[in-house]
Amino acid sequence: MTARVEREFDVIVIGAGAVGENVADRVVQGGLTAVLIEAELVGGECSYWACMPSKALLRPGTALHGAQTVPGAEEAVTRTLDAAAVLKRRDYFTSNWQDDSQVKWVKDTGIELIRGRGRLTGPRAVEVAGRDGVSYLLSARHAVVLSTGSAPTAPPVAGLAGLDYWTTREATSARSVPQSLAVLGGGVAGTELAQAFARLGSTVTLIARGGLLSMYPKDATNLVLAGLRADGVDVRLNTGTERVSRNGDGSFTVALADGDSIRAERLLVATGRHPALDGLGLETVGLGAADGKVPPLRTDTTGLVEGMDGAGQGDDGNWLYAVGDAAGKVMLTHQGKYSARATGDAIAARAKGELQGSPKPWSRFAQTANDHAVPNAVFTDPELASVGRSAEQARKDGYNVSSVELPISVAGSSLHSEHYEGWAQLVVDEDRKVLLGATFAGPDVAELLHAATIAVVGEVPLDRLWHAVPSYPTVSEVWLRLLEEYGL
Repeated sequence: MTARVEREFDVIVIGAGAVGENVADRVVQGGLTAVLIEAELVGGECSYWACMPSKALLRPGTALHGAQTVPGAEEAVTRTLDAAAVLKRRDYFTSNWQDDSQVKWVKDTGIELIRGRGRLTGPRAVEVAGRDGVSYLLSARHAVVLSTGSAPTAPPVAGLAGLDYWTTREATSARSVPQSLAVLGGGVAGTELAQAFARLGSTVTLIARGGLLSMYPKDATNLVLAGLRADGVDVRLNTGTERVSRNGDGSFTVALADGDSIRAERLLVATGRHPALDGLGLETVGLGAADGKVPPLRTDTTGLVEGMDGAGQGDDGNWLYAVGDAAGKVMLTHQGKYSARATGDAIAARAKGELQGSPKPWSRFAQTANDHAVPNAVFTDPELASVGRSAEQARKDGYNVSSVELPISVAGSSLHSEHYEGWAQLVVDEDRKVLLGATFAGPDVAELLHAATIAVVGEVPLDRLWHAVPSYPTVSEVWLRLLEEYGL
């Protein structure tokens, strides 16, 4: 018989990725007990298959290209990357897919860890099929937090189901560089990995049903498109995929809607992600269907799942939370960690009776930035970086807006590299004269992003922002040029 262990904690967190770790850390700092449930590696997707390994694959190519654009450095460097060395460095940043250091941090922080797959069995109740063969029956005094991340979404392409194609996991953990690679998807993951593998030596074709990085302004994405093509990537935009098949030699053939076809050694499908909520037992608390399929959850500004009132035999429903990708709002690691800190603090405050109802916007318990000031960076070469609303989004949300755009052409960009090309945009709330958003495109512009984030979050008036003098000669001088173009 399977051994059964019953335990009680203040807070149970299902999913020990970066977001789950942050929730557990905050509730423990707030004086509560917490347990993390993890079926795979502690540290989650970001540490082992997403943020860290993908940027480790991208950075060497960006550094090499940067050196090749500066006379004096250009003559001192080779023209190609050492792929084996790049993969070895990637392995270092994933700790060779070992989570010992993360497990040590969890224990040193005072958080308990149970390795296994957890699912709800009722209000405040979680059963874990432990990897040690033990069945853990857990109960939560105050909260259960879903921090289960997201899963790849496969497009409805004929022939794709059942094929051994790459998702981002297989791409970022690849042990060798394929001679050729077909990428389905023109979003962040597809674009970044297309460039990474092109610079590592693959012949890459990127196929996008729509545009490239369509959440960004066209003037910005055109610079990335030019960068991809300069690296030899065959970019097929506004092109549908009719069918995918596997050839006798193990390669793939991608049949396109325009009648053309692509043959590649590997196929990467990077067409989006969805909250990983299936099989969590949400139907036992009135959410989802009996087959385990769950619609997107609705959460308030603290991460509390809504629609729980009356669920579970009279339970008040104020105990289930969802954070990070599982909440389905903003699927970015840094924003998930931000949300996790707010959720953890809110749980601890509610347990002590210090928080009643909804918190005030911009308080430490509220995830207000998720609605107003989400920063996002695409680590292609050139980079894209944005925060807040685009002009189109702002108008849709009812703001009276204007925008100002300029090429990035200042002394700092000229010194940065020969033939520097960049673009910048500010979105202004004309009624309050504050920034609603900002976008930058160009080499190393991600380092401009936090200044823009502070300006948007702080609602800094433009006439005060005028006094934030950029140091000379830096690329940040574009802020001054943008404000001058606006009319200050």
